[in-house]
Amino acid sequence: MEGIQHRMVNVNGITMHVAEKWQGPVILFFHGFPELWYTWRHQVLALCSLGYHTVAPDLRGYGDTEAPTSITTLACTSLVISLHSSTLLV
Repeated sequence: MEGIQHRMVNVNGITMHVAEKWQGPVILFFHGFPELWYTWRHQVLALCSLGYHTVAPDLRGYGDTEAPTSITTLACTSLVISLHSSTLLV
């Protein structure tokens, strides 16, 4: 879709799907239940055209991102740790 790049990254034991388009400072989008990165497609394109690096991952267990084996790793703190320690923003 209009230059949005898709890649898979390994994050804390799972493979995460990321949709992104880049030019400058990072804006990270998080979807809610039961959505996907696609929820943000219009914002990704619009903000990239203004000079931002937009990143919209499929969160744990959604879309093309693997689900963790333990339900305890679905907690918000685990999500934040995964996103912070990942290569999503590189």
